[in-house]
Amino acid sequence: MKTSDTRNKSKVTISPSLRGRGQGGEASSSLWRNQGRGGPFSFLLLLLLFLAACQQQPKKNPDERIITVTMEPQRYFTEAIAGDKFSVRSMVPKGSSPETYDPTPQQLVDLGESEAYLRIGYIGFEQTWMDRLLNNTPHIQVFDTSKGIDLIFEAGDDHGDHHHPGGVEPHVWSSTTNALIIAGNTFKALCVLDKDNEAYYRNRYDSLCRRIEQTDSLIRRKLSTPGTDRAFIIYHPALSYFARDYGLHQISIEEGGKEPSPAHLKGLMDICKSEGVHVIFVQPEFDQRNAEIIAKQTGTTVVPINPLSYNWEAEMIKVANSLASPPQKR
Repeated sequence: MKTSDTRNKSKVTISPSLRGRGQGGEASSSLWRNQGRGGPFSFLLLLLLFLAACQQQPKKNPDERIITVTMEPQRYFTEAIAGDKFSVRSMVPKGSSPETYDPTPQQLVDLGESEAYLRIGYIGFEQTWMDRLLNNTPHIQVFDTSKGIDLIFEAGDDHGDHHHPGGVEPHVWSSTTNALIIAGNTFKALCVLDKDNEAYYRNRYDSLCRRIEQTDSLIRRKLSTPGTDRAFIIYHPALSYFARDYGLHQISIEEGGKEPSPAHLKGLMDICKSEGVHVIFVQPEFDQRNAEIIAKQTGTTVVPINPLSYNWEAEMIKVANSLASPPQKR
């Protein structure tokens, strides 16, 4: 297995801790998690992988070239550059959390049809599954599309007399700055896989970069509007890189990746008042009840967003629109 895994780790700390777990869209994979992560489960996983490999059927179209990515925003970037030269598949389906998703047995079979895997970097799915999946498919080339990104590091947690260091904030795609880097790494990967069509990929890559730059310009214009909110609350902090790009303050409802305590909720209500927060973003993978409690007590508005959407540009602009023209100020 060939890998490309050198990463830029410029240290920027944020607080509170940003790791969290989704609650929806994962019924099909609950059996895997209920078996645990080690012991008998490891043997069962290896057996399933072996059986999947033995039962793999030929591709319906033997001329089809397939790339696998981790998630839907990546599929958008990759398809934008690959065009009709590759089919692109996402491991984490729509409506599931890439923090906790486990692949289905059919996905284990289908992965063997791919000739490359483009990883997003540090998301929970990759941290848990990549080595095990790719050990079973040694023919697949692996490319790290986060290579070169200026990473944000989570603040660690103090527990009595010891300290747990924080990890990498994994939501790197929620940033126009990072999107250009991801696009560049994707272009390079496609050229490695298919050198003969480099000019084709170059043309489509340049077009994607122009769209990303236009998205960035539009967001900056919207956020420069007088009266734009400079702080926002979000259930699961998936907009850390967006906030860094545009000088915003992201405030997480999650507390160390867990449900917030009553004291934390009270503190969030106080922050809403002191920082002039008008918007609480919520994602479909998470319970909205705590966001609704805060909104009811503070007069803020709950705004649904989906950073995991294939429609990356529209979601980025939606966030900016919500902050530039909060419902209470319309």
